[in-house]
Amino acid sequence: MFTLFRRVFFAVLLLSASHNLLANNADAQPSLAELSQQLISANYKEKAALAEQVALAEDDQAIVILQALLDSRLYYVKSNGQLLLVDSSGEPDSAQDAFTLQAVTGLGKRDIKKIGVNNSLRVALRSLISRAQISSKHKSQRMAAAQNLLKSSDDIDRAFIDQALARETDNSVAEVLHLVRALMQLKADQTEERIEGLTALDGALYPEVRAGLSEFIRSFSDEEKLSRKNEYQLAQTTLTDIEKLVSINGYIENLYFGLALGAVLLLAAIGLAITFGVMGVINMAHGEMIMLGAYTTYVVQLLMPEHIGLSLVVAVPAAFLVSGLVGVLIERSVIRHLYGRPLETLLATFGISLILQQAVRSIFSPLNREVATPDWMAGTFMINPALELTWNRLYIIIFSLMVLAVLALVLKRTLFGLQMRAVTMNRPMASSMGIKTGWVDALTFGLGSGIAGIAGVALSQLTNVGPNLGQAYIIDSFMVVVFGGVGNLWGTLVGAMTLGVANKIFEPLAGAVLAKIMVLVFIILFIQKRPRGLFALKGRAVDNG
Repeated sequence: MFTLFRRVFFAVLLLSASHNLLANNADAQPSLAELSQQLISANYKEKAALAEQVALAEDDQAIVILQALLDSRLYYVKSNGQLLLVDSSGEPDSAQDAFTLQAVTGLGKRDIKKIGVNNSLRVALRSLISRAQISSKHKSQRMAAAQNLLKSSDDIDRAFIDQALARETDNSVAEVLHLVRALMQLKADQTEERIEGLTALDGALYPEVRAGLSEFIRSFSDEEKLSRKNEYQLAQTTLTDIEKLVSINGYIENLYFGLALGAVLLLAAIGLAITFGVMGVINMAHGEMIMLGAYTTYVVQLLMPEHIGLSLVVAVPAAFLVSGLVGVLIERSVIRHLYGRPLETLLATFGISLILQQAVRSIFSPLNREVATPDWMAGTFMINPALELTWNRLYIIIFSLMVLAVLALVLKRTLFGLQMRAVTMNRPMASSMGIKTGWVDALTFGLGSGIAGIAGVALSQLTNVGPNLGQAYIIDSFMVVVFGGVGNLWGTLVGAMTLGVANKIFEPLAGAVLAKIMVLVFIILFIQKRPRGLFALKGRAVDNG
């Protein structure tokens, strides 16, 4: 009995000792915080080893630390070694504790220092982050991991990619992983594997694929080009086919940018088409109406700094009213005395444009002002890996078409539109019917100026706001009006989109300046054949011509 008790006692003692030993070993393993802290004083080689240990930590914060290190956003406080996450600006105001993510305040630029990385460490970090993310439950993280592996898969073995492919359920992520596998196959010893990899890469538009194929082709010696002729030709054919697809996507991108430019020209030219078509006034201050709309957007954002997205919506009617009221004031004070004298209206409105420019310089200074882009307009959307388009241009295209549709309804379905068309067709008859032609002129000029102000809102999302903003578009707007047909909305739409696309197509071929000259020469030759433009409109301005 005593012997049995002694055996049980020693067994319990042995189990307790083993448990304590395991616990001590576990305690001996450095924590994520301790590993991360060592990054401060480590050299680049030691940092790579530490990053591998950080990646093995079963903690979501490990990926955050590694990503911050990769993006050069990992800093530390010089006085106490506290690790910080800082945004890309490097400003201490954005500092957060790397582990609690709590804001850290009261620090200056001299109080913190960035933990440096070099190119080889960046490659290793991408690989480590990809390893950790490739098994994530979130598709976006798995896609980011697969794309990182596409950029650098040197430290990854084929078995890891095969395992990831076997687990992957999303086709888009699996497609990228297949490309990673195919690039790895190009380095295989067997010819069959290399050919299989080349076949899998056919039609892939990722730049990393093109780079990998180019490197593979360069690796052939003169003797290998003959001995491995089929393989060499297949690689060249695959790369040529991909470059053709990339070129096609480049044309599509230029077309998109051309449509966006056409949308801006449409907004800028609609108002000019109305005033020129109805009133016969050559308004050289029309560009300044665009400028006033852009500055109105800037002021509205200053008044609503916490609601940038909403401020842009508020700026649309505000810019219309500001530019429209200035337009009415110009018509009532100057232009109504100069009807029938186009040269004098041209000189008068040119003088007004100089006055407005100087007024803006005096109020806002000559420096350009930046207007913030709302989150819902920022960024790009990807059609394919070789074609990414910006959201802001898409919204501007849609917005310009909406403005055109609303204006068409106003002109066709409202009393004001009916009176304006009556004055356009026959001013004496309209006056004899009781229409106040003077106020129709004023409101028409205000409407055209207001739409120019809306164009300024759109332009503020594409470029900085400055006193000379409108001058860059006034000549193009006149060309649109003349080309499309004076006073014709549909002609203005066709003319704006045609000239916008033509500019963007010619620019890569001939340069920006020569492209504009080519478009101008085309317009001059076209007007020689069709003086009234694409869509002729009968009216006072045309008949008087």
